[in-house]
Amino acid sequence: MFAEQGLDASLDEIARLAGTGNATLYRRFPTRSDLVAAVFADRMAEHVSAVEAGLADDDPWRGFRSYVEAVTGMQAQDRGLADLVTMDISSAPEIEALRRRAYEGLVRLVERARRAGVLRADFTDQDVVLLLMANAGLVERTPHIAVGASARLIGLLLDGLRAEAARDAPAPPPQGDVREAMRRRGGSLERPDPMTSCPLEEHRR
Repeated sequence: MFAEQGLDASLDEIARLAGTGNATLYRRFPTRSDLVAAVFADRMAEHVSAVEAGLADDDPWRGFRSYVEAVTGMQAQDRGLADLVTMDISSAPEIEALRRRAYEGLVRLVERARRAGVLRADFTDQDVVLLLMANAGLVERTPHIAVGASARLIGLLLDGLRAEAARDAPAPPPQGDVREAMRRRGGSLERPDPMTSCPLEEHRR
């Protein structure tokens, strides 16, 4: 359900398809972020692996490109992950620790490619976050052609990120603003889910 519909998928429907009751679901996972953490720990570990594989590549451009292609490809196949890699989820420490680890590796990937003169000099790690947000939006709006559409978009964007292709661009959003956007998206997982038949507390009972 998360892969097909994103992290806003109905928890009632998840419980129904799992063959269990709402009360059982909420006893095991009191908040949506608890369920997300249980479901996506392995996928976020794959995100970390993609960063580490990029850093292990001796070619700075190829390492950067391989990371971007790997993670956006993962997004294209899983709408839940498409959202998750651009969120700050402090309420899910295991997921947030993996996301931060991936982010720290991403900073090194970007810095290495810039120093090598193969990535445009004004590109920052925050621009990768914007790229992943844009790809998540594309994946959401093109569910039946997401893999091909995402690959096309990322191929075009990567060509434009090469140093030799660089032209003057508007200044990037302040880092704090980007972080706030991520925090707000992550905070949405903590809001109570609207129930179709009775209040949340009744489901938990």
